[in-house]
Amino acid sequence: MRNRRAFTLVEIMIVVLIIGILLAVATPQWIKARETSRTKSCLKNLQTIESAKTNWALEYKMPETSTPTEGDIAPEFVKGAMPLCPSSGTYTIGAVNDEPSCSVHGVPSALIP
Repeated sequence: MRNRRAFTLVEIMIVVLIIGILLAVATPQWIKARETSRTKSCLKNLQTIESAKTNWALEYKMPETSTPTEGDIAPEFVKGAMPLCPSSGTYTIGAVNDEPSCSVHGVPSALIP
């Protein structure tokens, strides 16, 4: 007779249970980290738009109440094209004296200088 070493059904079920518990703990943290990353990226994009608006107004001596378009600030004051919201939202540029906003994350007034 040969001794055959194999996993029993109970051992396999325990391993599957442990993997399930680890996934249940890790998944919410991964989702939270992903959303935090998207929010930070959106805030950085809004800061870029705010800076581009300010530079546009200073360069062309525009009043603070004037509203630039994407075409006004994108080619010269934003590197490349206008930034896109990582959560598929849309940015509202607004007037020079107003803060830009995002349709998903709102207006982060505390983080925009």
